[in-house]
Amino acid sequence: MAPRVVVMGLASDFGCQVQMTNIEDDLLDVLGLIDLSYWQLASSGHMPTEYDVAIIEGAVTTTEHVELLKRVRATAGVVMVIGACAVTGGIPAMAGQGDLEERYGCVYGADGAEVACGRVSPAPVKSVIDVDYEVPGCPMDTTEFLRVLSRALQGLANRVPEEPMCAICKTKENICFLDKGEICLGLFTRTGCGARCVTLGRPCTGCRGLAKDANVESAMKILAAKGFDVDEVAERLAVFNTLEEAFCR
Repeated sequence: MAPRVVVMGLASDFGCQVQMTNIEDDLLDVLGLIDLSYWQLASSGHMPTEYDVAIIEGAVTTTEHVELLKRVRATAGVVMVIGACAVTGGIPAMAGQGDLEERYGCVYGADGAEVACGRVSPAPVKSVIDVDYEVPGCPMDTTEFLRVLSRALQGLANRVPEEPMCAICKTKENICFLDKGEICLGLFTRTGCGARCVTLGRPCTGCRGLAKDANVESAMKILAAKGFDVDEVAERLAVFNTLEEAFCR
């Protein structure tokens, strides 16, 4: 029997689910290998109570999300998260810094805290349940998604890239943005996307999260020596990495 797969979204812009529709030539081949029981973006029905693989997009922002994830983990044999919001907390995690009560008031008015009852500080899925596979990025890379999904369906181990983006940029023979006086976060960011943004002429924004061995302190010293404002670098790095442990230190 084909694996029963569900695709769901928490707090996000659904960009990664939209990316799934951009698989185009490969989409029908993928659908032929699985039983796509529910796809939040494309389904009108309710999520089933039984399934084998859960693909989750978005950050955890409510107590309802927490309870949903606990049910998902108890049901699914495999949990796969896609996109920066689900993997690191992404942009939503920035809202968790500071006074949440004050933020509620800005959004919902004088009764903000009451209206926003049940909200929790935005966080990645792994803060609530164990995750088996992950595809980082904002949005996720479709080629990587297919590769990781294939490994998940075959029961192979998750292989998360660990090297910093700069290592791949060298093999791509890209001209370093730092040498051109532009801030690029490749020193901090884990690879896996083939340095696509940099190769296409755009500095790395750090959406894939920090590389396992990223030395934030040393990287900041290198950038300062090159004349960059380290406070500005930190602000840019925080967009996708507010909750990353190495960055928090």
